[in-house]
Amino acid sequence: MAGIRKQSFYQMYKRRSYRLEEQEQLIPLINEVRRDHPRMSARDIYIKLQPSCMGRDQFERFCMDSGYRLKQLRNYRVTTNSLGVTRFPNLIKELEVTRVNQVFVSDITYYDIGSRTYYLTLIMDLFNREIVGWSASDNLRTESTTLPALYKLIYQRGRTNIEGSILHSDGGGQYYCKDFKELTKKLHMVNSMTEEKVYENAYAERLNGIIKNNYLYPYGPTNLSSLKRLLDKAVLMYNTEKPHKALGKLTPSEFKKTVDNEDNSSGYLPLSTVHHHILKRKKINQKESTLFRH
Repeated sequence: MAGIRKQSFYQMYKRRSYRLEEQEQLIPLINEVRRDHPRMSARDIYIKLQPSCMGRDQFERFCMDSGYRLKQLRNYRVTTNSLGVTRFPNLIKELEVTRVNQVFVSDITYYDIGSRTYYLTLIMDLFNREIVGWSASDNLRTESTTLPALYKLIYQRGRTNIEGSILHSDGGGQYYCKDFKELTKKLHMVNSMTEEKVYENAYAERLNGIIKNNYLYPYGPTNLSSLKRLLDKAVLMYNTEKPHKALGKLTPSEFKKTVDNEDNSSGYLPLSTVHHHILKRKKINQKESTLFRH
């Protein structure tokens, strides 16, 4: 490091790390834009996403090098990136989810307000479909996206309750950068990632659409501050008032309470069995209600 002061070197390295993180996350976001706008050019995608990590010409080269036309997108998802960062295997592909805090799924998506693009990070408990971590930001850095969402998860569920949990994501750079991996390691959480196919994180992808289309677009946030406030509201409404067919037409919060109240001493029940108990109890309650009315 001759001629370069130690502090300057670390600042330069940190800036490079931020740049690489954002570049890693661009791939799933470009993919999402292309799904919404199949014929949108790389230049128009650049204008839409406004990535701070590169200029327009570099972005267009990045798209070409990454196989856009999207048919080659799966080839970009290599086992390691240019820094040798290891990807994680998909641990939930054939896993039966039997309890809360067993599997969390997460994804980052974009949200447009006028000409500005912002980013939403959501974490959902796969068992009861409850959103337990979330954040809104104007950049793709880890400290603005996945880390605050994960801290919310810790607050919502409690540190000891999520030990041994699986955290599944689409493989964006924010999910395997140093700071995020260190935190999941401290929490004794196990990282899992999609390997090739989009449907390997289908629940998180669907949740993105519900929060944006059913809540945020109608709410109409006008800037980052109102986006954060209205995202809080959307999460609350989704968790406490939106019934789910897969949960016996209960909300995520109601389903969790019902399961918590079930006589389930082992703590482990297949989701289908839980649904059966819930539906059975609802029918009993309906019959009792009818008897009391007569």
